[in-house]
Amino acid sequence: MSQMSVLLLLTGLFLLIPSFTSGSSGAYPVACETRGMDLEEYEVVVLCPPDCTLFRMSVYGTRIYAAVSSVCAAAVHRGVLKRSGGPVKVQKLQGRHNYVSSYANGIQSQALSRWSTSFILIKAVSDPLELTSETSTTALPAAAQPAKKPAKKPSVKKALTGGNRDCQIDVAMVIDSSSNIGQRRFNLQKNFVAKLAAALRIGPTGPHIGLIQASNTPRTEFLLANYTQPKEMLFAIRELSYLGGDTNTGKAIMHTAETFFTQANGVRRGHPRVMMVVIDGWPSDDVEQAAMLARESGINVFVVSVAKPAAEELGVVPDKDFMKKVVCKDNSFFSYSIPSWFSTTKHVRVLTNRLCSLDDLLCSKTCYNSVNIGFLIDGSSSVGQGNFQLVLDFLAGITRSFDVSDVGTRVGAVQFTYDQKLEFGLFDHPSKEETINALQRISYMSGGTSTGSAISFATQSLFRETKRGHNFLIVVTDGQSYDDVRGPATAAHRQGITIFSVGVAWAPLTDLRWMSSEPKDSHTFFTREFTGLAEFVPLLVRSICRDFTENN
Repeated sequence: MSQMSVLLLLTGLFLLIPSFTSGSSGAYPVACETRGMDLEEYEVVVLCPPDCTLFRMSVYGTRIYAAVSSVCAAAVHRGVLKRSGGPVKVQKLQGRHNYVSSYANGIQSQALSRWSTSFILIKAVSDPLELTSETSTTALPAAAQPAKKPAKKPSVKKALTGGNRDCQIDVAMVIDSSSNIGQRRFNLQKNFVAKLAAALRIGPTGPHIGLIQASNTPRTEFLLANYTQPKEMLFAIRELSYLGGDTNTGKAIMHTAETFFTQANGVRRGHPRVMMVVIDGWPSDDVEQAAMLARESGINVFVVSVAKPAAEELGVVPDKDFMKKVVCKDNSFFSYSIPSWFSTTKHVRVLTNRLCSLDDLLCSKTCYNSVNIGFLIDGSSSVGQGNFQLVLDFLAGITRSFDVSDVGTRVGAVQFTYDQKLEFGLFDHPSKEETINALQRISYMSGGTSTGSAISFATQSLFRETKRGHNFLIVVTDGQSYDDVRGPATAAHRQGITIFSVGVAWAPLTDLRWMSSEPKDSHTFFTREFTGLAEFVPLLVRSICRDFTENN
């Protein structure tokens, strides 16, 4: 009897085990391939069969899993279920961004940029008196409650100190410390900022916050990496001293844009950059040029205006449209008005939600950190081993120009001859170094040239669940395709994939132009020698950025 037959037999017998099995009372039997999205209940105890890990079940995330994941395989990965199967509690959550990959308990979970729903897994109680740190005594009948005082919930505390994983942003808070605000309102401002920091739930895996005071001369009080625990940051905010002077908001924005968001100061690669500018009244200096620099640097500038100018004060305001000129985009999302410092507390939740709306942070979404790039590499016999290495060097050069990370740009590669091979997917390597190393390790296949079927394969294997307007396919080939390229290329264009054709040696111009996106001239490249590929690196990078900007 084959291993598969034995496993199916065991699974069938397992599902016939009566419900009085220890810990399985009320559990809902599921199969190995049951996903979180297949469960209708918000919270349910499921009964997993044994040996689900013998199959290659998909798991996306760590601790919090995308609902497309196998529930039983995720439970083994999480460590709340053994390979022998059994009951496990599933709780559904809202969707999130950036599910993190990890290896645990013999299972490699995968990364995923976004999914609409999530779930967490809690170890089911196998005995009425046996409780784990992640189960509550209130779930037990009164007669089974332990006599001692209920234990604290370390899992909740750990989640809070780790930070809000759904809001991984780097925030520079620019606060008003001018004579215009005064000491009393300055203290109210500190209280407001402290409550906002607490609501954002800063932490190592959540938002990071630094703070700059605007006065005659801007002063950086603390950097992004200085405080990653809420208590430490709240103490630092309480200790801020009032400066006085003019409201030189423009100087503060310029200072922040030029000096604050650097890796030396703790900025994280690929994370959205946010500058929240708090103004009491109006700025004393010009803000337009500073804000333009901030926007061009990929910084999302929010303005929170408290006690905005009254009608009788407008005559002394140097620039009545200063808020429109400062914000990342004048669409009302990036500007927020609060009538008085005494009412700031009730606005904290709204501002928190805005700052954590990652899809709306437009300025941080540049071509360098927001695109998906697929490489379609000709591995036919006519290329040769030496030239194939030059192609890989060329593609590595393109990769180096982008901010590749688990929350930034993604890169994948397919090699083709008559057959196609997925060398690595967009979500396989979460860093630039790993991606370049993976490129350099690609082994030359050798064979014929079927570029059309390779385009269809790359379209399905690389870009199946990615956002339109962000997808780019770079095809590198040195000869005539043995199959049709026009149909597959047209289908890819309709799917929102921008194709750049890079031809070498005997690659026919007609094939290259059929594959290329419109306008053909700016998406088609050709060189007689493989050594000439290196010259195309800056041209391709600029072209990708141009297309991304136009489409977004």
